[in-house]
Amino acid sequence: MEKIAFLFPGQGSQTVGMGSDVYENSAASKEIMDKANETLNIDLKSLMFNGPQEELTLTYNAQPALLTVSIALLRTLEASGIKPDYVAGHSLGEYSALVAANVLSFEDGVYAVRKRGEFMEEAVPAGVGAMAAIMGMEASALEEVTKEITDQGNSVQLANLNCPGQIVISGTAKGVELASALAKEKGAKRAIQLNVSGPFHSELMKPAAEKLGNVLDGCKVSDASVPVISNVSGKPVQDADDIKNKLIEQLYSPVRWEESIRTLLDEGVTVFVEIGPGKVLSGLVKKIDRSSKTIAVSDMESVTAAVTELKGE
Repeated sequence: MEKIAFLFPGQGSQTVGMGSDVYENSAASKEIMDKANETLNIDLKSLMFNGPQEELTLTYNAQPALLTVSIALLRTLEASGIKPDYVAGHSLGEYSALVAANVLSFEDGVYAVRKRGEFMEEAVPAGVGAMAAIMGMEASALEEVTKEITDQGNSVQLANLNCPGQIVISGTAKGVELASALAKEKGAKRAIQLNVSGPFHSELMKPAAEKLGNVLDGCKVSDASVPVISNVSGKPVQDADDIKNKLIEQLYSPVRWEESIRTLLDEGVTVFVEIGPGKVLSGLVKKIDRSSKTIAVSDMESVTAAVTELKGE
């Protein structure tokens, strides 16, 4: 029997129009999207379907929108009897994974990520922080670079360890600029500035993490019904308290995505189903292990194709 992992994308995968066709064609999806509007008391649905893109991309809109579309697609898959053996999500996507594993209700999940987005925006004024993708450098060598720049008084650290040769750094704008230059001096192939509103997964997010802790205290957090791979450790977690602590830590810790996928491979997973807009995570899985089967589910057509493939019909 093939082992299946459901993967959920993070911020950056949002796109205007996402979720509109599943809303029209799936009662389970419609219920989730209507519930998001009701829970947040905003017209999130209209923003997802019609934009504008600039507004959808704002952290506090993008996060609940992505979670909502991911869970709407998930519920449509589940209605066909498709169930995962493991779940994982990239950064924000970890919340979608937790809803999938019955750790959080959808309502608590969408509320928590809306607040998470607000806290992340508030933590660092626009222009003060930055992130950059460093291509073609080992994590250990890049960590030495970031430590050197931080020790000089410009905070910067590893933020996303995505796949071999692709690591994102995060910190103050100056720290990221200096670390990018030093990384290239020391052999990195490229450094690409990312179009993000803040220095996510860096020490600068600690004020946001504290506020997020208070929000999570007000949510019902249950043990996971299937193992969830934690961004912080890259290992499976199921205990409610452990999950909650790691979610708070996640805001200022690196996303260990490559390690997470390798853990799933070690656990015998051979099929990775990416649930949500885009195919970013499917691409990363292929860079980590070319032999893995990836299936991307982003609309009604791909839900139907995934069900056919997974059920062998």
